[in-house]
Amino acid sequence: MLLTSTRHKKIIHFVREMSAELIEIDGSLLEGGGQILRVAVTLSAILKTPIRVFNIRAGRSKPGLMEQHLKGLELVRDITNARVIGGKIGSTEIEFWPDSVKGGQYRAAVKTAGSISLLLQVALPCTLFANCETTLFLQGGTNAEMAPQIDYTTEVFRPILEKFGATFDFKLIKRGYFPKGGGEIIVNVKPVKQLRSVEMLEPGNVISIYGWSFVAGSLPIKLAHIMADSATRRLKSLQNNINIERYKESPEVANSNCSGLIIIAETSTGCILGGSALGKRNETLEQTGTNAAEELLTSIQEGACVDKHCQDQIIILMALAKGISKIRVGKITLHTETAIFVAEKLGKVKFEINHFQNYSVIQCNGLGVSSA
Repeated sequence: MLLTSTRHKKIIHFVREMSAELIEIDGSLLEGGGQILRVAVTLSAILKTPIRVFNIRAGRSKPGLMEQHLKGLELVRDITNARVIGGKIGSTEIEFWPDSVKGGQYRAAVKTAGSISLLLQVALPCTLFANCETTLFLQGGTNAEMAPQIDYTTEVFRPILEKFGATFDFKLIKRGYFPKGGGEIIVNVKPVKQLRSVEMLEPGNVISIYGWSFVAGSLPIKLAHIMADSATRRLKSLQNNINIERYKESPEVANSNCSGLIIIAETSTGCILGGSALGKRNETLEQTGTNAAEELLTSIQEGACVDKHCQDQIIILMALAKGISKIRVGKITLHTETAIFVAEKLGKVKFEINHFQNYSVIQCNGLGVSSA
C-alpha cells in the first residue's frame, strides 16, 4: 500500500528521531539560568541535534521555565517544527527534537516585561540558516533590567553580527517597560549561505562616543539631560567630542514611565562597544548616567574589541562560522563560559582562551554550517 505524503513524512521524522543521539545538558551548571537553555535550544535547532535539558534554572528562587523562557522555546519550536516534551510554565526538564529550520512569519508575545532582546537571541541565529526569509513579530519588554536593551541589540550587536556576514532589518512599533511590557518590534532576516570567521584583535583608539538618553511617560525631559550630563563628565577624559542625544519618547511609542541611556564607542579599528543603564527608584539619575559610562569605560580600559554584553552572544556565531575566529575581550564572563560549554557539547567544536594581563583572546575553528 502506498503511503500518503503526510504519513510518509511523519514516519521518516520518527525514524530520524529514533536514530538520533539525544544530548543531555544539566541546566544548573555555570550560569545556571535561562541562558544555558537559550544557547542549547538555538544550537539544537541549527545543528538538528535533539537535546534534553534538566535542572532548568535550578539555582533561581523560582526554578523551571518562566513565561519568557517558554515563549522563546515555543518560538524556536515553531521555526523548526520541533517536537517538545515538557514545554510548560514551571518545567525543570524539557526535550527538544528539531526538524529543519523554516523561514516564514512567526510571532511570540511575552505578557510581562520579559525581554524581547532575549527572544531575539534565541531565534535570530536559527533564522540565519532558514530556507527563506523570516519575519519575527515579537512583543514584550524592549528596555528591561537583566537583559540588553533593544537599542543595544540594534546599535552594538547588529554591527558585530555584520562582521560575520549576516544582518537583520528592524522596526520599532512600540516600547515596553517594566512592569507592563507591551512593546512590539518587527524583525526581518534573510538567510546566509555561511557565516564567515572574524578576527578582532586590535582595539584601536576611541574615535567617537555617542548615544541616547531618554525618558518616557510623565517624566520630564530634564531627567534625560541629567543622565547624559553625568555620563559625559565621566567619559570626558577619553574624548572631547561626546554626542549623547536627549529626548522624550512620544506617547504613540511609549506611554509608561521609564528612563535610561545607551552609550556607544567606536574605535579606529572598527570595534564597537556599548554601555547602558535604566533609571531606578532607589538611585539618583546622576548615578544612572555614571553607571552606563562606567560600563563602557571598563571595556575600553580592558582593551576589548567586544564588550561583556556581546561577549557571550558571539560564541554561537564563532562556533557556526567557517574558519578560525579570534576575538579580543575583557574579563571572561560566566555567561560566556556557559555559552562555550554548550557550544562544545553540542557542536563538538573546541574553544581556546588565552589570558593576558588585562584581556583575553577567544579562538574557535568553526563548523562552517550552511543554510538549508
